[in-house]
Amino acid sequence: MAVEAGDVSGAVDRFLAHAAVERGLSPRTIEAYARDLARFADYLESRGVRRIADVERRHVSGFAQSLEQHALGGRSRTRALVAVRRLLRHYGALGALREDPTEGIVSPGYERPLPRILRPDESVLLIEAAGTEVPLGIRDRAMLEVLYGAGLRVSELVTLCLSGVDRRGGLLRVMGKGRKERIVPLGDPALESLDRYLEEARPLLSRAARRPSDAVFLSRRGRAMTRQNFFVRIRAAARRAGIPVERVSPHVLRHAFATDLLEGGADLRAVQSMLGHADLSTTQIYTHVSRRRLRDTVETRHPRGSGRGRSRV
Repeated sequence: MAVEAGDVSGAVDRFLAHAAVERGLSPRTIEAYARDLARFADYLESRGVRRIADVERRHVSGFAQSLEQHALGGRSRTRALVAVRRLLRHYGALGALREDPTEGIVSPGYERPLPRILRPDESVLLIEAAGTEVPLGIRDRAMLEVLYGAGLRVSELVTLCLSGVDRRGGLLRVMGKGRKERIVPLGDPALESLDRYLEEARPLLSRAARRPSDAVFLSRRGRAMTRQNFFVRIRAAARRAGIPVERVSPHVLRHAFATDLLEGGADLRAVQSMLGHADLSTTQIYTHVSRRRLRDTVETRHPRGSGRGRSRV
């Protein structure tokens, strides 16, 4: 049975509510969709289109051209068209549209930047620079070990719950984007560091809390660590390790986790599963990083390489 979508602004609001509740998209994604779809609604209004049912392919292609005329970058234009495509396909599935107005509309290409990474030795230096002499140092080292050892997003790290840690099995139960849960294995160094934190440091930090917290990683006040707090701590560790702070962030360790796994021969699908990527193409970016690093190694170390980066006598 077909559903009447109604006016454009109302249809957009209902779609956003559906995306948030039914599809479980993150607040940040919903906010980005809202901005892009508001721009689309304004464009349709300027063309006299009041109802979703009246949207045609020429309106979508015209909107795409208007984005380019406003000098938006390829990434921003692609994101906006993804939002429009999902809006219209949602109402198409409900029978509110006679045909798909997005059919044949090509998203603008853009060169996806390669993620910044650390070499394996730099990752180790960063972790060791956290220190293990005081509760906060033990905590910071455990957080860095888990971040690098499991490839978590920083949001997943700071929201990790005690109930999500299987110390005997060496597994973490992580709540990722879109409220999707996944199980991630953890290596021995990260497990040992996490065990020490849970046994020695966390009980001391939890004493400062007014109420108990289920968060694994606590601040000096006994509250769950925040992304901002951890960002400050990881940059402080970078300074102690002698690594330029602009090269270091929580997400850089996630990149390093993926790249180092692939260079070690890990299956791309397995890495996709551990990272929690919905699309394999997102994971494939790390194969490009890996090939670039291998080429740099050949250029630097091979007798017939260019010698870039190698000291000359």
